[in-house]
Amino acid sequence: MQSLKNKTIFITGASRGIGREIALKCAADGANLVIAAKSAEPHAKLPGTIHSVAEEIIAAGGQALAIQLDVRDDEALPAAMEKAAEQFGGIDALINNAGAIKLAPAERLPLKRFDLMHQINTRAVLAASQAALPYLKKSANGHIINLSPPINLDPKWFANYGPYTVTKYGMSMLTIGMAAEFKRYGISVNSLWPRTIIATAAVEFEAGNPAVLECARTPKIMADAAYQILITAKGELNGQHLIDEALLRQRGTVDFNQYKHAPDSQKALLNDLYVE
Repeated sequence: MQSLKNKTIFITGASRGIGREIALKCAADGANLVIAAKSAEPHAKLPGTIHSVAEEIIAAGGQALAIQLDVRDDEALPAAMEKAAEQFGGIDALINNAGAIKLAPAERLPLKRFDLMHQINTRAVLAASQAALPYLKKSANGHIINLSPPINLDPKWFANYGPYTVTKYGMSMLTIGMAAEFKRYGISVNSLWPRTIIATAAVEFEAGNPAVLECARTPKIMADAAYQILITAKGELNGQHLIDEALLRQRGTVDFNQYKHAPDSQKALLNDLYVE
C-alpha cells in the first residue's frame, strides 16, 4: 500500500469541516498539507482558521503551509501553487473542497448568489486545476479530487434548487473532462461525495435545524475515503464519481458506526443530495 509520507496535498476550503478532516488524515501519514482558505481570522460562529488547522496538522505528524486564499482570485491561485511547490518541492494532489451553497429555487435565487456558487463551485475547480497542473504533471502519482456528486438528471434534484445543482454538476462534468484530458499526464481526476449528510457548519446553517445533525455522519468518513483515493496506484481510479461509503466498503471497511455524529441517536441516517 502506498503512503502519503512527504507527498504534498493542496486543499481549498480546508480551515474547517471536511477539508480540515482530510488534512488531518493525510498528516497522520506524514504528508505536507497546504491549507488554502479565506479564514485567516477567527469567526464569531465558526471554529477554525488556516493557522489553527496548520497547528493541528503539525501535531498530527505532518508539515503545514497556511495560505489565505480566495479561489475566485485568478492571480492569487497560481501564486499560492507556486508558493506551495517552493515550500515542499512540488504538488502531488489537489482537493477542490471549497464550496458555496444556497438551496433556493430558480424563481427566488438572487443572481448575485448564483454568481457566487458558480464561481466557487464550478469555476474555481477549473481555475485551481489549471494552476496546479504544471506541478501535478511532475508528480509520480498526481491526483485531483473534486467534492461533487454523481450526475443524476431526475427533475427532483432541479425542482427546488436547480441553480445549486447546476454548479455542483458542473464540477462533476469537469471531473469527466479533466480525467480524460489529463490521463496522458498520468494524473487521476475523480469526484467524491457522501452517501449521507455530513455534520458540518454549512449543513447545520443551510438546514436551519441543529437536530438534523443527529441523522448525519462525521467528516471523518469523507477523509478516510479521500485518503483511499490518494493512495490508489497511478491510473487505477480515474473519471469516477465515487460515494464515500461504497468506496470504503470496497476497500474493506465494515464498521460504519464509527462515523455516526450522534452515536446514541436512534434516528435513521439521512441521504445526502443526489444520492438515491
